[in-house]
Parts: sequence; C-alpha cells; structure tokens
Amino acid sequence: MAALALESVIGFNGKVPGGLSVHANKEQLIYPVGCAVVLEGIAGKKKQQLLVGDNNTVSCVATSKSGRFVASGTIITQDLKVEIVLWDAKELKEKFRFKLHKVEVRALAFSPNDKYLVSLGGQDDPSVVVWDLETGAAFCGGAVSAGGSALCIGNDVKFFNNKDTSFVTAGNATIRVWDIDVATHKLKPVDVILGSLRRDTNCLVISPDDENAYLGTKTGDVLTINLRNRIFKAVSPEKGRCENGVTALAIVRTGQLLVASGAGVVIKVNPTTWKTESQTAKPLFGAVTSLALRGDGHEIYAGTSCSQIYRINFSDFNTELRSVSHYGPISQVCFPTKISDLFATCATDGIRVWDTTLNKELLRISVPNKTCMCVVFSPDGKLIVSGWDDSAIRAFTPQTGKLVFEIFDAHQDGATALAFAHNGQRLVSGGGAGLVRVWKLGADKQTLECGMKEHKGRINEIRMKKNDTECVSASADGSVIIWDLKRFVRNQILFANTIFRQTCYRPDEAQVLTVGSDRKVGYWEVFDGSLIREFDVSVAGCVTSLDIAADGNTFATAGEDRLVKLYGYGSGICNFVGSNHSGNISHLRICPNQRFIVCVTTDGAIFRWAYPPGK
Repeated sequence: MAALALESVIGFNGKVPGGLSVHANKEQLIYPVGCAVVLEGIAGKKKQQLLVGDNNTVSCVATSKSGRFVASGTIITQDLKVEIVLWDAKELKEKFRFKLHKVEVRALAFSPNDKYLVSLGGQDDPSVVVWDLETGAAFCGGAVSAGGSALCIGNDVKFFNNKDTSFVTAGNATIRVWDIDVATHKLKPVDVILGSLRRDTNCLVISPDDENAYLGTKTGDVLTINLRNRIFKAVSPEKGRCENGVTALAIVRTGQLLVASGAGVVIKVNPTTWKTESQTAKPLFGAVTSLALRGDGHEIYAGTSCSQIYRINFSDFNTELRSVSHYGPISQVCFPTKISDLFATCATDGIRVWDTTLNKELLRISVPNKTCMCVVFSPDGKLIVSGWDDSAIRAFTPQTGKLVFEIFDAHQDGATALAFAHNGQRLVSGGGAGLVRVWKLGADKQTLECGMKEHKGRINEIRMKKNDTECVSASADGSVIIWDLKRFVRNQILFANTIFRQTCYRPDEAQVLTVGSDRKVGYWEVFDGSLIREFDVSVAGCVTSLDIAADGNTFATAGEDRLVKLYGYGSGICNFVGSNHSGNISHLRICPNQRFIVCVTTDGAIFRWAYPPGK
C-alpha cells in the first residue's frame, strides 16, 4: 500500500492565540490547522510540511528562538490528560511527548537557549509546568495564582529574552513573574500587584533588554510591568483604548510596540510616550490573534480569527492579504463539468471558489447569518447553485457572485443535497426532512415539477444519470432510492442497516456504490437493486465520502478515520492511502482529468493530493 503525495493544504486556525510565528531561518511560517502544525515556505512555491501529533485539536504553538524546536499543545472535551508534542523542526520528527495537564494546554514558551519549555494549563488545570528539553521530564511546577482560585486563569506565558530561568505568566486576575531554582527544582513566583486596578490580560510581550513586560488587556489598554523590580509601572493609553480588547502584541528591535485589537486594527506605538506612529488603513477581517515578525521586524505577519493571514510592511504599514481559508467546518467540494482548474467549497461561512494549482481564492459568496450546506456547478458552468440552512436554494454567477435566483422554502430543515440534469434544464434537490424535489429552470422563473416523499431522514447525496431519466438519492434513514424522473416514482430501493452518507453511479451506470456509518462500501445492481458485494473500508468511524474516477477503474473513500483511500474498482484492494489530515474528512472529489483528489475537513482545511499516474 503506497502513500499518496500531498501537494498542498489550504487552512489556518486563526482562533489559536499567538498561533502564527516565523521560523528563525526567516523562510517559513508556522501555524496550526486542526490537529496539525504546518511549516510553510514564505517565498517561491510555498512548500508545506505537516506535523501531526494526535487526533486532538491544537490549542497552542510555540517555536524556539533558535528554530530548533516546535511545540504544540492540544485541547479535548473530556476530563483527561492532554499531550504536548515537541518536534525537531529540522528533521520533522517527534522528540518528546509531555503529559500532565488536563483538558487543555493554554500556552507554551521556550527559554532563549532551548533549555526549558514552560506550559500553561487551562481553566480545568490552572498550573504551570517547566519541562527539561534534554531529558524530556518535568523539571518543576506550580499554580497559576497564589490562592488557586478557579477565576485565576493563565492566558499567556513568555520567557525572558536573555535568561533561561525567568518567565512571566498573565491571565484573568493574575500576573506573576517566576524564577526557576535549578538546585532545588522549585519555582519561586512573585505576584505583581495592580493596586485598585482590575484587569484581565490576553497576551504579553517582553522587551529585548528584559526591562519591561507589556500586557494586553481585555479592556483595550496595555499594562507595563517593571521586571527588574517586579512591580506595576503604568497603564496606557489613558484615552482611546483598543476596541474589543488588545489581542496580540509584538515588539521590534528598534523599541516600537505593535498592538493589535479584536476589531482588526494593528498600530505601532512608542511605548515611552504612547504616541501612535502608524496604523493599518483598514481593519483586518476578524480579530487579530497573532503578530509574527520576520527578521528584525521589517515584515509583520498578522493572523486573524477569521483564518486570514496578512503581510504588513513595517515602514509604511501597507497591508497585503497573503492567504485565506474557511474558518468553519466545510460541508462539500465540487468541480465544474470537465474542468479541473478550479473548484468550489461550501461551509458555515459561505461559498468559495479556488484556483486548484495556485491555492488562491477566486471568489467568496456569503449570506449573513446563513450556513451553506451543499453546492454544485451547472453543466455549462454559468451558475453556482447552493442549498442553505434557511431552506432556500440560491444561484450565483461564478465570475462575480451576483445572485441570479432564489427559491425560498425549497425544503424543510434545510436544502442538503443538489444535482443538475446534464442538459441544465432541471435541478433535483433534497432536504433535511427526506423530501426529493424536481425543479424546472427557466430563463426567468423556477417551477416545481414534482416532490417525491419516501425517505424518512435527511438526504445526504443525489447523483444524476447521464441521460437525465433517473437519479439516485442516499438518505440517513438507511435507504438509497433510484428515481424515475419521467414518472416521478421509484424504480428501486436499497436497504441497509446504516446511515447512508454518499452514493454514486459507476460510469457505465450499471451499478451504484454506497458508503455510510457501517464503515462498508457496497456494490449494488441498478436493474434489480441487489447487493453484489460489500467490504470494510475503515476500521474506525463513519465513511463520509465517496467518488469514482472518470474512467471507472478506481474509487476514493474518506471519513472519520482521517484517511483518503484509493481502491481498485474490480479488485476491491486499497492501493494508495493519504494520511495526516488535520480533522475528520467531510467530503472529497476526484477532479475530472484525474490529476488531483481534493478533500475537505470539519476544521476548515482543504487538502489536495496528487492522483497516482496510470491509475
């Protein structure tokens, strides 16, 4: 069984505070995607490499000052211990796994000489642990706050820039400066008292000379702490606080402080006078959660909560959008008929059209407060038709995203599946309540021809026969129905003890394949609805997607095991596997010219795999 070659990944989890960083070699960006950490080249072809530790979502990422190590922490929903994975950034191999914190690792930081790693637990485990990077063992630890209050939660941690044995933690109702006693393996904390001032902090940064620490607060101002005396120094500015709080901070070698807000604004200030020197002309899309400096800060990379990465020029503060991705679970991916150069995806944040080889977003379509559940191109490529959770079907132009028509109340519980007739004159849709409807599309109106109600559960997939006389629908009620589109009755019905997720015709249309929650792929005869063959294609989790290559010799499956598998149709043998996905795979498609396999995940990532030559 050979491995599929991963060509590219589109994705960025911008909700991770401080998740975006620049490697010490100044040539790579490091950021989280689902349960993976991506190392991506800044220039050229932007070569990508993935570090996947386990199946849990990455909650924090840290890069050592030398660039030797990358560490990632995770978050889970159960009251169990979570792991911190330490990676060798050069060899791209796992070095150590640390396991002490429960539920969540909130933040990580390396000491300046790569001697220690400090980790900060979340709300369920408000503790600090220092790890020895030579032995891989816990060196010492302590509580985030003196009283151990559940309200005192650490949000960020940073080591001093010139000292391996001192670091600062900050969070809700707690600011502490720590010293590591190497001889006794103990931590010695000093609480910073703010007097009558009450602040919760999001982030912190330490000046290059270790004189001051700057802490961004949820109220939109910045606290200055004197680290030599370990006392509160000032709060700035007195007027004009950052809207939606200070969410990220960075400091350049020349001494200026970069302050980012939850409103998407990045400003450059003099920390002595607190005078604003530069500011982004327009707010970035989403709250800025990361500020990463390249080199001495001539280039600034800003990551936002809406999964955008911007490049900011330090001298004039001009912004350039570097990369975009979905910031919610992706439902479907589709290609236009006989075209492989672009594809469309739909997610909670709308529809996007992508250039396949450049990984570039060509078009973005969104409907406020609505979730797109399915998407399909018209056969002539002049329309993008989509189903939404508000029960509407909407059609847009693929060039501009202009709304062409809208069918309200098309289905109860949302429009969940769509299929175009090959002549472009009919549209078949399925809904969350199990109804299949056929629509006649005219130049200026859309008419309901018939509704077919036999399914009892959500329609997950509809595929059309080439001559447009039949279609097949797969439902969560455990049935697949082949419909006669002339008489609007069923020709055959297929039953199984499963939740059917996908179905498709073989190119000769004599058989259909099905996959679902029973982890099996089934071969069914179209003529009489009999099951010809079935076998397991997954050892864990539901199989969520299926697609057959245009030549009919191979088919691909994917699902909650986070693997893409390519099978021979006749042999039923898995010949190729694609692994290291960042989340559960929700959908996949083989492109029409059989060059790529594109799959999308529940964490908003898009993976493009090279289709094996000659298969």
